[in-house]
Amino acid sequence: MTKGPVVIESDNVSHAWAAAFNELAEAPAHEIVPLVVCMTGFDDGVAREDQRIRALLDAELRAHHMQSIRTVASTIFPSSLWNPDHSPQDLFDRYVRLLPRLRRCPLNRNGIYFERMIRFQPKDAANSVNQLAYVLATRAQGNHRRSAYQLSIIDPTRDHTNQRQRGFPCLQQVSISPIGDEELSVTGFYATQTLFERAYGNYIGLCELGRFFAHRWDLQLTRVTCVTSVAKLDINPTEGRALAERANAIIQDAPEAIMANEG
Repeated sequence: MTKGPVVIESDNVSHAWAAAFNELAEAPAHEIVPLVVCMTGFDDGVAREDQRIRALLDAELRAHHMQSIRTVASTIFPSSLWNPDHSPQDLFDRYVRLLPRLRRCPLNRNGIYFERMIRFQPKDAANSVNQLAYVLATRAQGNHRRSAYQLSIIDPTRDHTNQRQRGFPCLQQVSISPIGDEELSVTGFYATQTLFERAYGNYIGLCELGRFFAHRWDLQLTRVTCVTSVAKLDINPTEGRALAERANAIIQDAPEAIMANEG
């Protein structure tokens, strides 16, 4: 029997992931439908993390020859290319120059999330759309309609196929939502999500995207939510339960040991 709905809220990304992963590892069918994970802890826009849990997961990902947390996060927001003191166009230009190399990776054959955000181009369209630039520009022009602050990832002209396994794009849309005059919330909507290889990196990527908008709009990032229609366990269930127990033991050992994200 599939478990759900499950809603988790935490002021620490690592603890949010650990709680979600534990729920999934114990779920009878190793699926949760749906899973909602909300993160509320930020220091100057940087998500709070427990580096012990991040290191534990990254070590397990390496052992399984899977992508690191940083690699997954960078598909949503390439933080290493962003200089907050420079214009957004500088980030866009740097990313476009890097794209040919990124596309050579087989895992990127169907697309990359950040590429869809800044170069959304349906088949047969003459021009691409920089959605990040549009959202920034429309707000600068006085448009405070929050339904205008949406980033579309799914492209029906490219993604509606009969492939039984496709992978990309699991992330379908990102909503950027100012709250009053001081706060910012970001919500990512996933059709499916694997919690071992992808979820933690996805959480970090969404948080870093939120930090980008909060910086541009002089707001405080206060909430990042990941809504997943179907959350899946992508590791042997026995290994999954063992990993969940190790992460929980770390939290119980010193729950106050919270450290800022170091990239």
